[in-house]
Amino acid sequence: MTAQVSPEASHTDIQQQEVLSEVRNHIGYLTLNRPAGLNAITLGMVRLMTTQLHAWADDPLIYAVVLRGSGDKAFCAGGDIRSLYDSFKGGDTLHEDFFVEEYALDLALHHYPKPVLALMDGFVLGGGMGLVQGADLRVVTERSRLAMPEVAIGYFPDVGGSYFLPRIPGELGIYLGVTGVQIRAADALYCGLADWYLDSARLTELAQKLDGLQWRDSPLKDLQGVLARLAVQQLPDPPLAALRPAIDHFFALPDVPSIIEQLQQVTVADSHAWALTTVDLMQTRSPLAMAVTLQMLRRGRHLPLEQCFALELHLDRQWFARGDLIEGVRALIIDKDKKPQWNPPTVHALDASHVQSFFRDFAQIEK
Repeated sequence: MTAQVSPEASHTDIQQQEVLSEVRNHIGYLTLNRPAGLNAITLGMVRLMTTQLHAWADDPLIYAVVLRGSGDKAFCAGGDIRSLYDSFKGGDTLHEDFFVEEYALDLALHHYPKPVLALMDGFVLGGGMGLVQGADLRVVTERSRLAMPEVAIGYFPDVGGSYFLPRIPGELGIYLGVTGVQIRAADALYCGLADWYLDSARLTELAQKLDGLQWRDSPLKDLQGVLARLAVQQLPDPPLAALRPAIDHFFALPDVPSIIEQLQQVTVADSHAWALTTVDLMQTRSPLAMAVTLQMLRRGRHLPLEQCFALELHLDRQWFARGDLIEGVRALIIDKDKKPQWNPPTVHALDASHVQSFFRDFAQIEK
């Protein structure tokens, strides 16, 4: 997963190679540099990014920040979940520290005092979404694939997902979170998960324009001016626009079993083929993870950003022991038998009181 290094290279050297930082024309560039691992982030990388962003926030010579990933396959495919699995199985605390510090980094990006431009080329999954959704300018390309796919490994969409997903119009964000489905550039713009579309072939041109930018107005307006000359803010015929009536109907239903039952039995706006495909996908997901995700997103819709992160951390602290994540990682990443033994095994075996128990003490945290 990490780049080959010489035997004498220290652990710190490896971490610094995994996050590259440079400054050009008053712009700080942070590059996730694990292309072989689709730029999945580790705790060391979180700490390096946090330190560098804090330094740039206080530096009057830095006007803006660009986030990007190495290679042409991914901005960031999420957190390095294997290391978190190993930590839990080994009785360590890395998995606990990771979420606390990752969420703090994501929250800092939402409140960053200087404009942040995120180049979302390739896969932007899970933890990658957490890094970009607080950015001021989010750019997608024809290679972009966005998702919060956590339910596939028995987890729930975190990194602020409980905030940004339910704020997508209608029930689109609930659909994305509960199913974990991937979307492309047109749908990312339609959902408000991206702001600009740029052909990947023009990323080099964008870099050149930024290098030659004459700073005149506010940094944010100057950056917007560059993008306005190269990129567009919407694309024709986003697939989710046509599915919106069906999604808004099915994913407003009270629980996951009801959603699946209705998808199988009811046709809304000529969407039956999509509905059956969605059922097939959901039947591969962790029933518990989908049920908890549905409740989390509906709660998050009414919570401020900081409380959404607090809710996710509240769930994290229970999930490794009580949720399906460890089994999901075993089946899909460790043993690769692709036969996770979810608990419960089906949505019909879900116990509503068990689902609610994950949220039981959160009201005390809110006060």
